Amino acid sequence: MMVHSTLSTLVLALFVWSNGVAGIDLDLTSEDSIKSVAKTIAADMVQYYSATPGVIISNIPGQLPGPPPTPSVTNAGYFWWEGGAMFGSLIDYWYYTGDTTYNNMTFEALQHQSGPNHDYLPENQTLGMGNDDQGFWAMSAMTAAELGFQDPADDEPQWLALVQAVYNIQRPKIDDTCNGGLRWQAYSFLNGFKYKNSISNGCFFNIAARLAVYTGNASYADQAELTWQWMEGVGFIDEQHNIYDGAGVDSNCTDIYKAQFSYNAGVFLLGASAMYKFTNGSAIWQTRVEQLLTQTITIFFPDGIAYEVACEKALIHCTIDMLSYKAYLTRWMAAATKFAPFITDRVLAVLKTSAAAAAKQCSGSPADRPNGRMCGLSWSKGTEWDGTSGIGQQMGALEVIQSNLIQQSRDPLTNSTGGTSKGDPAAGTGDPTSTDPTVLRPLTTGDKAGAGILTAVVVAIILSGLVWVSLPDGNV
Repeated sequence: MMVHSTLSTLVLALFVWSNGVAGIDLDLTSEDSIKSVAKTIAADMVQYYSATPGVIISNIPGQLPGPPPTPSVTNAGYFWWEGGAMFGSLIDYWYYTGDTTYNNMTFEALQHQSGPNHDYLPENQTLGMGNDDQGFWAMSAMTAAELGFQDPADDEPQWLALVQAVYNIQRPKIDDTCNGGLRWQAYSFLNGFKYKNSISNGCFFNIAARLAVYTGNASYADQAELTWQWMEGVGFIDEQHNIYDGAGVDSNCTDIYKAQFSYNAGVFLLGASAMYKFTNGSAIWQTRVEQLLTQTITIFFPDGIAYEVACEKALIHCTIDMLSYKAYLTRWMAAATKFAPFITDRVLAVLKTSAAAAAKQCSGSPADRPNGRMCGLSWSKGTEWDGTSGIGQQMGALEVIQSNLIQQSRDPLTNSTGGTSKGDPAAGTGDPTSTDPTVLRPLTTGDKAGAGILTAVVVAIILSGLVWVSLPDGNV
């Protein structure tokens, strides 16, 4: 009888594991457990980028497989911006755990994708470049500066200077249409240029506020304040601190698309918390942080578990991008507590319940990865895997779980508290291709020297050809 019972238990256990309903065992009271689970989830996430050590699936440092033909296709790779987001999560992973496994990979990605002008406008992404896409890579570079990630060599792009370049490129793009604000797309010939949205302006607001804290330069904070005021004035942030997606410029931004996405709440919460820090705890920024956090928890944490309200009820409505949004929400909520400590208790309460639920949802066995631990999106479903898997879901579980170590982690650095990243306040200026990539940029001294060498070589070839033509037969 005991043998039969034991065999039955074993069979049941194997059935549960193979059908993806076990979840990952997480003890949130144990720092070692959190780090161990984060290590497992991070390793499974990186497999989508580099399944074999040293071999990048896309063959391009920093670029994920893809892109898919449309955002609604969730099984054909990823858009460029999500690579920037993923490598930001790996900086967080190093920060929380001390594990340097992915540091070189991350360093290479953030450097390579900065592009020839060191502004996160690589030429091979021109036909899909959004201001938000560029902003996501810049925010990861900002994280590198704040957390003391390994500095580049002097002849390589510096983290702080990269962020300043993006800021300097985007600030002049704020136009008078709708009385201000950034457009969604970076270039006028792209679909979406006639749309102004919260995430593009949120990324800009976020880096401006964090640049203000890191450098101590009030001009960045002034611009962040203007962006917040514009968001309220245009109606993208309402009186209850709901943040809506955006609006078309043809209606002067009056016909607002009122979908709410969690990353919009997160990107503004971190930026607002940075402004609270920069203004030495001003009453207006404290109120903004408190009210935004209250509405964020109300909308996106039903029953204390993070939930993507725009699509999670019916996963068929989730685009490949939406599957990753909760990663940024929880990442930025945790980071915000370092700038605005008064929100720590409220943030940690929902991070803990969400992390416990996310670990249970890491119970999947998709056909391409039948390991019984791939993470789904639907954390509120517990161990009942929702059938989805991918970088976004892994990143979401990774961020919400490792964020529970935020209290034990060091404060972000600034220029005056040990930050070593080198800046360049003029980075990104004077390059017309940042607005119109079809414009030929002015020749540099190096370009002219190279052209001179090429001309000399061509002349030499021509002259040698003339000499060859003039030689008598038989003397060649």
